[in-house]
Amino acid sequence: MPPVREEPRNPEPDDNNHFASREEPTPTIIHNPNPNPMADHGGKDILSSDVEIKGSIKFQKELLIDGKVEGEINSDGVLTIGENADIRGEIKTKSITVYGKVHGNITVAERCELKSKCTLQGDLKAARLTIEEGATFIGKSEVTSGAIPAKVTSARPEVVRPNEPIKAAFGARA
Repeated sequence: MPPVREEPRNPEPDDNNHFASREEPTPTIIHNPNPNPMADHGGKDILSSDVEIKGSIKFQKELLIDGKVEGEINSDGVLTIGENADIRGEIKTKSITVYGKVHGNITVAERCELKSKCTLQGDLKAARLTIEEGATFIGKSEVTSGAIPAKVTSARPEVVRPNEPIKAAFGARA
């Protein structure tokens, strides 16, 4: 058990005739793990369904857009297009999951997921692409390969000729 501190029974006045306490003030400890509540809230930023933006958006970590955006979206982070979202413009990001509507081209460094009720009108370029049944996609897609070829081949293609004569297609006899 810690020792108990005793106070003097008859405190003496100081130079200003104030009675001084010999007890040291106890510091107040406030535990606040996040001193700036707006600075970090789980790493995911949200633009709710009642937000409308005209202009470009840049972010770093994660962003969920559930509102309307007209303009470019650029990031090295993870983007989620919510069910209520209506995006009109170019999107360039690390990875994206689309639940809502996008009218514009998407370029993704890693993964793109088009969920069952989404609509994408525009071209898509990604290293990995997942399209759920029910998704609407109108445009061209290019799935890029991050793999490096195992061996370097000559610039001129090699012609391989079989030893047997080629038979005609659909069962016709040569």
